[in-house]
Amino acid sequence: MRNVWIIEEQGFDREKIEDNGNKFLLGNGYMGIRGTLGEFGKEQLVAVNLAGIYDQVGDGWREPLNAPNPLYTVLIVDGEKYSILKKEPIAHKLSLNDRQAVLSRETTWEGSKGQIRLCSERFLNMENPHLIYERYEVICDFAGNVTVQTGIDADVWDIYGPHFVNFDYSGEEILSVKASIQENRESVWVFENIEVENKEFLVDCGVEQRDKTVLHHFSYRVQPGENVSFVKQCAVYTTKDREALDGCLAIQIDTIFEQDLLGSYERLKQEHIAWWEEKWKTSEVWIEGDEEAMKALNYSLYHLHSIAPRHSESLSIAARGLSGQTYKGAVFWDTEMFILDFFLYTEPSVAKTLLRYRIDTLEGAKEKAQGYGYDGAFYAWESQEGGYDACSDYNVTDVFTGRPMRTFFKDKQIHISAAIVHGIMRYVNVTGDRSILEEGGIETIVECAIFYYGLLLKKVSGDRYELHDVIGPDEYHERVSNNGYTNRMAKYTFESASMLLSTLAEYPEEIRQRIEKQYAVEELKERFADAAEHIYIPEPDSDGVIDQFDGYRTLEDVSLEEVRSRLLHEKEYWGGAYGVASHTQIIKQADVVTWLTLFADEFSKEILTKNWEYYEPRTEHGSSLSACMYAWLACICGFPDKAYPFFLKSATADLKGGGKQWAGLVYIGGSHPAASGGAYMNAIHGFAGVSFQDGRILVNPKLPSNWKKMRFTLIYQGKKYRIEINGKDASVTEL
Repeated sequence: MRNVWIIEEQGFDREKIEDNGNKFLLGNGYMGIRGTLGEFGKEQLVAVNLAGIYDQVGDGWREPLNAPNPLYTVLIVDGEKYSILKKEPIAHKLSLNDRQAVLSRETTWEGSKGQIRLCSERFLNMENPHLIYERYEVICDFAGNVTVQTGIDADVWDIYGPHFVNFDYSGEEILSVKASIQENRESVWVFENIEVENKEFLVDCGVEQRDKTVLHHFSYRVQPGENVSFVKQCAVYTTKDREALDGCLAIQIDTIFEQDLLGSYERLKQEHIAWWEEKWKTSEVWIEGDEEAMKALNYSLYHLHSIAPRHSESLSIAARGLSGQTYKGAVFWDTEMFILDFFLYTEPSVAKTLLRYRIDTLEGAKEKAQGYGYDGAFYAWESQEGGYDACSDYNVTDVFTGRPMRTFFKDKQIHISAAIVHGIMRYVNVTGDRSILEEGGIETIVECAIFYYGLLLKKVSGDRYELHDVIGPDEYHERVSNNGYTNRMAKYTFESASMLLSTLAEYPEEIRQRIEKQYAVEELKERFADAAEHIYIPEPDSDGVIDQFDGYRTLEDVSLEEVRSRLLHEKEYWGGAYGVASHTQIIKQADVVTWLTLFADEFSKEILTKNWEYYEPRTEHGSSLSACMYAWLACICGFPDKAYPFFLKSATADLKGGGKQWAGLVYIGGSHPAASGGAYMNAIHGFAGVSFQDGRILVNPKLPSNWKKMRFTLIYQGKKYRIEINGKDASVTEL
């Protein structure tokens, strides 16, 4: 059996630099380091991307910060620079062990006197998320002079920067760069500590600062087979790390860094590997009969572990994780609807952290609602600190005119608030922990219900409530009425708020009094119950198909291939006022299918199947969120082999790369944590058929034909269970 935990790229291809940055990402929740090489700079999209700290330059989009890169390294042998960008190697391998979260690189060049081999490995500390470690080694098979320059490169890749305006460089044994940002003069500190081996061969060393780099340099005279090697320990802090900055950080860094780095490196690496082994005990999914699927799925889970904000009690995960500044580092509905389940079942404390972020940004959601003239909570479509909505009114650029195009993502995608409600209630139901409701979750859900109530419309001659002028998950059709997914999620919000207000007596007295002081409880209970009963939910037509929104099937019914043939430019946006899909039934991603998947018990298998069969050929899957919902619903319908390619599409989104990188002229590349989370949901709920009823775990397997067995662990209601599936048989064992 091959090693399903090794992700490898043989040979060097310039065209893959961008995708490999995502594919070989390292992260620890505090920061993400793209899988780039030591000699790379901002042109190769090097990024040490930081969670939860943002900056805006002029009228550009506000985006997260990329810290100065402390892993920058230049190799010079006999006066010639050896960079993979400048000199073609005779062998090159980039390798990620995603069970251990260690990235390795091996490169060999043919020099004028013989071969030069460079090996390096790096990892991020998971318990102290500020720390980075790297080991670097050079071996020549000839006698020569080897010089290494390594340190901190502050010439940072930005999409809408530059964000840093002032730099302070310093260092002797420990190098440091302090960089201040434009918007509020907050700062980022980067430190580098280095210890070199084989000092007996050392002929010169020192520190130099040039351009935007501060570098250690050391030169060796080596004989054939002798190596030049060093170990680096780097640290990154920001002014948001208030506790660390209460004292003098420059003094504290001496206590954080290892004094005997060479002697400590292997121990630190083994401690790092042991940390990951503990995580895999709960989260690994084992599959017999399909190594490709097992490799892809666990690789997806590696990415989710790598971006979990364990260092915080209130922080969420951005749509592109920690892979760079794309999508402005903002938090979307992705987190609650696609990512949350993985943490609910494997690490509930992280799930709670993600949801606390939404509770703590409730005031921002209320301010947004007020800005549109509504009461309640309208959550940000692209959420940054405090719930600020980073989404622009002009979120796409026209490829023909170069002008920004008016979009209505932040104005009309009202289903975002229901996603937060769904996430909170799912946390309570899966974990049994109601403390999140007592800590602001009740108010969050009630405010979301108040928001939807204010949007309800009733025709003079009618007796039902409707929601008009919205955008559902399918963003190619803007400003539609009665989007089925949106209406059903609003109903769910009304039901949840009504239930919570009706059961206040079950909560501590101080919680009940707090809620009753804020709200007219009896009046809201009646309103929400009435809204839940009378909101319009589209029903299947005579052919069993549910219209995605009012008038959907009056649009041109044309094939996906035909619509694609109408494109005049490969980066042309398909939606909006003039998009090639806007006036057709071609949709961006699962919409009705997402609704039916989440509420499958409300429909017959026949209705579910007919809608899957109708919508799938009309779906472009222009979002990485789409495939997993089609896979999950296919399993519910009883055809797991049809689900399988959609599952693989989600699980391999970052393994294979090459996905949609542009929306108009806007770069949207990066990793796909929602696809990773979707692959996990499909494996657990779809193929394994896990559901919960009356406090019990139910398992109804629907394995693909090439899967023989499946095994995984999950946490439910505070207890850990091992689930084993053999064909159609399943067992659940409490651990």
